[in-house]
Amino acid sequence: MTEEIIIAGFGGQGVLSMGKILAYSGIMQNQEVSWMPSYGPEMRGGTANVTVILSNERISSPIVNEYDTAIILNQQSMDKFEKTVKPGGMLFYDPNGITHHPSRKDISIYAVQATDEANKMGNNKIFNMIVLGGYLKIKPIVLMENVIKGLEKSLPKRHHNLIPENKMAILKGMEIVKKK
Repeated sequence: MTEEIIIAGFGGQGVLSMGKILAYSGIMQNQEVSWMPSYGPEMRGGTANVTVILSNERISSPIVNEYDTAIILNQQSMDKFEKTVKPGGMLFYDPNGITHHPSRKDISIYAVQATDEANKMGNNKIFNMIVLGGYLKIKPIVLMENVIKGLEKSLPKRHHNLIPENKMAILKGMEIVKKK
């Protein structure tokens, strides 16, 4: 099993964190892992993306041109990465702020209303965990216990009190993901 994922959005949306948590979760499951971030010089507000590869076999290269899954968090990323999903692959996105929704017929498309749900939960910083939950519901490539370990590894110790809230956000994403 090899899963090649692109996660893309604005800096500050937790794109790199989502990728890091997936990567740590894969490590906890003894998978081979690649995590390759890419972001503009502006960081917050600029575009950011991360390629994550999880595999049971050695990963020959972290460079990928086509992905099994794209997780898209803004319109610029949708314009750039929708076409890079392999036929038969999956695309997950938060419809908030998306003006040109995905239109491909050869991939599975899922919407996660993460912005709205994060606002209802009173913390827009958990937006990315809601999206991650939607993805993991449809494609459970890592176990929830390993996702929690991934959160522990990626969050500074001073923020470990936020892990239960992040877990709730992941579970909420699993509840609200919808096939388009």
